Amino acid sequence: MKIAVNTRLLLHGRLEGIGWFSYENLKRITTDHPEHQFYFLFDRPYHRDFIFSDNVIPLVAGPPARHPVLYFIWFEFTVRRLLKKTGADLFLSPDGYLSLGSKVPSIAVFHDLNFEHYPGDLPLAERWYYRTFFRKYASKAARIATVSGFSKADITRQYGTDPGKIDVVYNGANEEYLPVDESVKSETRKKYTGGRPYFFFVGSLHPRKNLVNLFRAFDLFKRTDRQNTLLLLAGARKWWTGEIASVYENMEFKDDVIFSGRLETSEMCNVMGSAVALTYVSYFEGFGIPIVEAFRCGTPVITSNITSMPEVGGEAALYADPFKPEEIADAMTKIANDNNLREQLITAGAGRAGIFTWDQSARRLWQTIEKVLTAQADLSARL
Repeated sequence: MKIAVNTRLLLHGRLEGIGWFSYENLKRITTDHPEHQFYFLFDRPYHRDFIFSDNVIPLVAGPPARHPVLYFIWFEFTVRRLLKKTGADLFLSPDGYLSLGSKVPSIAVFHDLNFEHYPGDLPLAERWYYRTFFRKYASKAARIATVSGFSKADITRQYGTDPGKIDVVYNGANEEYLPVDESVKSETRKKYTGGRPYFFFVGSLHPRKNLVNLFRAFDLFKRTDRQNTLLLLAGARKWWTGEIASVYENMEFKDDVIFSGRLETSEMCNVMGSAVALTYVSYFEGFGIPIVEAFRCGTPVITSNITSMPEVGGEAALYADPFKPEEIADAMTKIANDNNLREQLITAGAGRAGIFTWDQSARRLWQTIEKVLTAQADLSARL
């Protein structure tokens, strides 16, 4: 079979959540299934690291799809043309965007529907595009894969999609994330915080990551902190809003907040593994990969008690209401001062991490692909 894949988010050195999902799953699926031909559709020049096996044929065609108008042009004209040209039997889109004009059976991966719940977090054009087209994509798709039971239920509620059409394909975490020894922790703290302990946040600095309430919570925590603890944030300021900036600028303990920018994976492992805890208190997540990365590093997790995060964290995380800074601060205080609690969470997290692996993710995504391919074969046989 010929399987075309939207690979526009495979960006060398700039992989984020959906990019990592694409990379880890496609690397496994293409090498595990040499009997199929895969066409990787890029909207800009690609890196050879993304051509995982001999059965992958890369195709590059613009325009680079990084704006709603260009999304439409690329998917409705460029992708449609490439699907016809290659004679694709199936189109897989790891970021959920489909070509509505194409008749090729398609699988959309929906990671979350945050734009339906918090449309104000997005620029107007992006908001309009997502809320207009993702409903259409849900209807168009032969099957939908999504990354949590929470997101499956949300898609069903928002779009009226038959839950039997939706498969849960959990994310995994990079296998490089492992506990680090005390010498690495010491060197990492010296490098980033002058040797001081720190809470850690990683992700795009986006409104739904709830930095506003994390900053407020950190201020509350610092008023009783006796260990000179810092807050270290890793990620790009892509969505740094006026509200985030205002709250940050007015922090009582602003000088104890450090921004590292984007970190390479190897460095991220050290920084994650050396933290007092991960503070990941988003108010909306379809999954939350950093939670599993922290589990793998032996780092305690503070996360939100809503959306998908309890599904991922299970009994291995400490939960807080993301809309109540005092609850987040209380969790930070408990983690900082209770070594027994820290050890309990670390032990539980190590067990929890085994549930979420990229090998398991790739197997589940392939099962979704097989369902569509089998349905196509059955239809062809009847005709």
